[in-house]
Amino acid sequence: MPALKKKLEDRAAVIKALGHPSRLLIAEALMKGEMCVCDLKDLVGADMSTVSKHLTLMREAGVLNCEKRGLNIYYSLACDCLGDFLRCVDRLACGGKKTTCC
Repeated sequence: MPALKKKLEDRAAVIKALGHPSRLLIAEALMKGEMCVCDLKDLVGADMSTVSKHLTLMREAGVLNCEKRGLNIYYSLACDCLGDFLRCVDRLACGGKKTTCC
């Protein structure tokens, strides 16, 4: 049972890392490709410390990869299937309908 508990805690950490509108906005943007932290800051429309906290939480949960290049840090999604997961979440948010309603 300890292995199951760890697995469930890890899942909860990933879901929590996506559980904020700004973090979902970041994930949506990164589905199109990697982005520099400065562009993510502009996208979210928050100060750098707030965006950095969001990115750190997502990276620590394993949702994001990051790479430093010169003075900039570039972020990308760690998993290609996140889009499928979010489309499933969209269906649930729309009452479980199989058609796109959102």
